[in-house]
Amino acid sequence: MTVPHREDSGAEAPTGGFDAHRRPSQDLVSDCVHCGFCLPACPTYALTGEEMNSPRGRIYQIKLIGEGEAPLDAAAVRHFDACLGCMACVTACPSGVQYDRLIESVRPQIERNWARTRSDRAFRELIFRLFPYPRRLRIAAVLGALYQRLGLRRALACSGLLSRLPARVRALEALMPDVPLRSAMRRVPDRSPARGAPGTTAKGATARDTTARCTVGLVTGCVQQVFFAQVNEATVRVLTAEGCDVVAPRAQGCCGALSEHAGREDEAMTRARRLIDTFEPLDVDAIVVNVAGCGSSLKAYGRLFADDPDYRERAAAFAAKVRDVSELLAELPPLAPRRPLHARVAYHDACHLAHAQGIRDEPRAVLRTVPDLEVVDIPEADMCCGSAGIYNLVQPEAAEELGRRKADNVLSTNPDAVVTANPGCLLQIARHLGPHRDELPVLHPVQILDAAIRGVRPW
Repeated sequence: MTVPHREDSGAEAPTGGFDAHRRPSQDLVSDCVHCGFCLPACPTYALTGEEMNSPRGRIYQIKLIGEGEAPLDAAAVRHFDACLGCMACVTACPSGVQYDRLIESVRPQIERNWARTRSDRAFRELIFRLFPYPRRLRIAAVLGALYQRLGLRRALACSGLLSRLPARVRALEALMPDVPLRSAMRRVPDRSPARGAPGTTAKGATARDTTARCTVGLVTGCVQQVFFAQVNEATVRVLTAEGCDVVAPRAQGCCGALSEHAGREDEAMTRARRLIDTFEPLDVDAIVVNVAGCGSSLKAYGRLFADDPDYRERAAAFAAKVRDVSELLAELPPLAPRRPLHARVAYHDACHLAHAQGIRDEPRAVLRTVPDLEVVDIPEADMCCGSAGIYNLVQPEAAEELGRRKADNVLSTNPDAVVTANPGCLLQIARHLGPHRDELPVLHPVQILDAAIRGVRPW
């Protein structure tokens, strides 16, 4: 199997390689000793066996381009585009090579210096004119519901027309979730008071009054608040049950994570500034996020704004407060009683939680506070499911192979449900469960905890 090329990938690159703005650091490049420990950890190398589709190979290409020994050409862009950005290689590397910083610096270079084809630009523009905008996503949810409930999906599939669509369009259609419209239109309250008794505060936090252990700001996300509104609602219920006041400002917008991961640096920074401006006036102890991909970007705001004198310190202060919801809950000794849940759940490590943020034990520990709940790991736990931001849309063939591989590993554990902390992973795994999709729920860990606290079945 080969990682698919970009559609119509015959565009010529501009003369030269990287420009001067935030060039990939040759010091970071030189940290790589080419030992090869990254090779078995890399999904694209596992799929292709091709050296230049490995972290080691990409670092070598960065070195050559940075030194002017090779151009930023179609072959190089193809190998960089094939990278999922899962950061499994960062976890695997014994030399501490910061591949994450290298690939993050390469992607904006590509967007500035490489002439993508018209079809590629148009498809990416469609994505970024839709996904970061909850209002537009709600309209898409309505249209999607009509498409599914009027039988158009089934009719297209039966006619064979669906299989004739371009691979990227098929991927977009296949990932469309079946969202109840009432859920898509709901928003969590701007403020939700603590319901649990006062107690020990979270690490670095100070109890505000006689009722709340701490006050947290909730990042509601874009895709999350429309297609997974139930996850935000469960997050609020769990946090308030555990004695936290929750503030979810309605004015908040996209955090910029999707744009940053795709190399759209200026766009990401514009969105990040707005989010900082929204949360900065709030007197909160922590900023909670329940999306792994967003959380990894939020925690790196200090690095994103390192060259911005107006936002450097503000971004660093914001980032210092960011906690994944499982991270915060693991810091807080449980207050709310958990009712037993006799079930076996397979836990999938979202890459931007496990590799980018180093959060592995906390979600498992939080789940194990539920009596009688068995939490099992999935074979090849460190292998990406193929979602990776917009990867499963722009590189659908490789993403599909990884998705099927992940689904097979999930099914091998014979679980009652699958849990993972990222909406992209939720969609990707659910899609590739195939005939098991209806019988095997795919949930966020906080939904399990919420159900145990309320004494209801989570599925």
